[in-house]
Amino acid sequence: MDRLFLDANVLFSAAYKVDARVHGLWKLRDVALYSSLYAFEEAWFNLEQDAQRARLSALAADVKLLQECERELPPGVSLPEKDLPILLAAIEARADYLLTGDFRHFGALLGRKIEGVTIILPGEYLKHRNRT
Repeated sequence: MDRLFLDANVLFSAAYKVDARVHGLWKLRDVALYSSLYAFEEAWFNLEQDAQRARLSALAADVKLLQECERELPPGVSLPEKDLPILLAAIEARADYLLTGDFRHFGALLGRKIEGVTIILPGEYLKHRNRT
């Protein structure tokens, strides 16, 4: 069973449109979905419509939301301050994958495994799962 950690932008995308492609993550078998309260609050804040926020709340019911954790960033990894809690929570969750669409901040880390967590785009993960 894969443990997937969802970045705020993945939660946002899933809630933004009813037919968003990332909804496929919620339909997968043999996965456990994780995120953090930090990511959830960021997604919530950026959604503008009540219907979108309602979708986010409904989707979050199937996601284990973690509190912020007290960890240090692994050596050799550089991220902006606002993105540190995302990676650290994914490590704390012992996630297999951190799914993010944040090219600007996580782009240099895409495809890398950091303390057991592979950082990958949601679409890449879905393609991988559809091939197996």
